Amino acid sequence: MKTAWHDVAATDAVPENGGLEFRIDGTPGFIIRTGRGLQAYVNRCPHLGIELNWMPGRFLEASGCFIQCATHGALFTPETGHCIAGPCQGENLSPLEVSKADGRVLVRLSPERQAEA
Repeated sequence: MKTAWHDVAATDAVPENGGLEFRIDGTPGFIIRTGRGLQAYVNRCPHLGIELNWMPGRFLEASGCFIQCATHGALFTPETGHCIAGPCQGENLSPLEVSKADGRVLVRLSPERQAEA
């Protein structure tokens, strides 16, 4: 069963090499924009279950190449959410589906995430 799409932001509201936070039915999420486009994930570290960002909308480390957990410094690839360094190495962020329509970013939870919300 597919879940509903949620309008979370204007496409131009997501900064290049930056991020934007949102909530869908109580689930914290974030969108990042990199040279390869938009990706969205549940804003929870697989290691401790805490939110990743160290400041509002700040998810990428200094070079802008990786998502970084503010608590323990784990690094995740923006394209896949795969942890390449840190205590949760080998684990993944939970991806969210992303679509764009009429200048807006739409996101939807997977059925598993919808059940947890």
